[in-house]
Amino acid sequence: MSNSHITINNAQMKAGGAAGRVRAFLLDNIVTVIFVVFLLVGYFASPGITASSLISEVLTRFFRNGLLVVSLIIPVMAGLGLNFGIVIGAIAAVLSLILVRYHGGAGFGGLMLAFLISLPLALLFGFLAGKLYNRTRGQEMIASLIVGYFAEGLLLIFVLYVIGGVIPVDAEHKMIIPTTDGAPGVGVRATFDMGQHPSLLSQRVAEEPGMKYAMDFLWRVEFLHAFLALSVGMLGVTAFRYVRSRRNPALQDLSKLSFGLRCGVWGLLALLCLHGMLLPNGVVFHFSGFSLRIPGSFLTGVGMIPMVTGLVLLGFCLLTTFFTKTKLGQDCRAVGQNQHIAKVSGINVDRTRIIATMISTVLAAWGMIIFLQEVGTVSTYTHHRMIGMFSVAALLVGGATAAKANVKNAMIGLLLFHSMFVVSPGIGRMISDNEGVGEYTRSFMVYAVIGLSLGLYVWKARKAEKDRDTM
Repeated sequence: MSNSHITINNAQMKAGGAAGRVRAFLLDNIVTVIFVVFLLVGYFASPGITASSLISEVLTRFFRNGLLVVSLIIPVMAGLGLNFGIVIGAIAAVLSLILVRYHGGAGFGGLMLAFLISLPLALLFGFLAGKLYNRTRGQEMIASLIVGYFAEGLLLIFVLYVIGGVIPVDAEHKMIIPTTDGAPGVGVRATFDMGQHPSLLSQRVAEEPGMKYAMDFLWRVEFLHAFLALSVGMLGVTAFRYVRSRRNPALQDLSKLSFGLRCGVWGLLALLCLHGMLLPNGVVFHFSGFSLRIPGSFLTGVGMIPMVTGLVLLGFCLLTTFFTKTKLGQDCRAVGQNQHIAKVSGINVDRTRIIATMISTVLAAWGMIIFLQEVGTVSTYTHHRMIGMFSVAALLVGGATAAKANVKNAMIGLLLFHSMFVVSPGIGRMISDNEGVGEYTRSFMVYAVIGLSLGLYVWKARKAEKDRDTM
């Protein structure tokens, strides 16, 4: 064979290999790609949304929902799939807030009391759910959905009848459903207020302080300052990982290309922050014969960052990552990969799965409390309902599957999924004059993401099994 034929064949193989890699990337990340396209279309179809307003709204939702999405990672690692049952953690949070607000709990102390009360409730609920998942092995996701509906029924019985009907309460309390015939009050109102943060109360308003923004308002920093610190910190972490990988090639932690790309991205973000801090309104330089205009920063309108809430989220992300390196984390990973081999290796499979469920339920309860202290109003009967669906959809948008998930998937998914909530009204206006179409678009995207991700996961599993049989 001539050298020209060999060169042509090699070029064809490289082209085919490149096309295959692109095709495999698109197939593995099809949900994320669809969401990115959706967001770009929605943003340009929404002239009323500026870059700063979009970032502000997304960051608010990011910190509000972050811990709820992170709570899904450990059950996926342990082979339990997507834990729609985090709804029971949300119910534990609602029950603890009912108790705290009924007795006048307020401020950061009241919020910490709610965290403390929700802990044993979430541990108990998680233990019972874990026992059920062990009885429904292989059908955990369906079981977790049913657990959520069952727990909601028990919650309704408790807040509509047990509170007041069995447990005596003050009939005049503003959280209790009032009666007209002088009978004792029974049941909790459909909604109750978390109470305003003391800094938001004027002297003329005769209202007791509450728990709204109790964590968010502890320490807030301007967005540009916080993001500049984050960018510089990530540059330092990237440099440290690269130096470590160069000193110990066996780690293969960071390649030169990846190092250069990450440094470029974080360096650019740091420059954008400095631009917003030093030249928020832009500047014009006049030279002989021409002028140079540097535009103002599009980041100047972004709101404050709740640092304590962000540090709590960061702490649990780091703990989740560290958990994978512990003995229990390795047991969870082994159980998730193959339960039979894990059992033969001496791992108590049932116990490991129960612990994973309990951890997920506790994190979901605490995440729900963080969510509600930012919202400020608790819908007693409905606020927990869509927590599982929305959190699962956000995790899947970030590139996770029913068998593999990590913190990076959760962070990317949070940003993309909640950006969709902001731009979907623009999609609605583009499709129809009725902005309500945007709301239906949100619901469609949530269920479409879950259905498409689970369908691709099953298809890939069957394809891999077929390929093994063929070999």
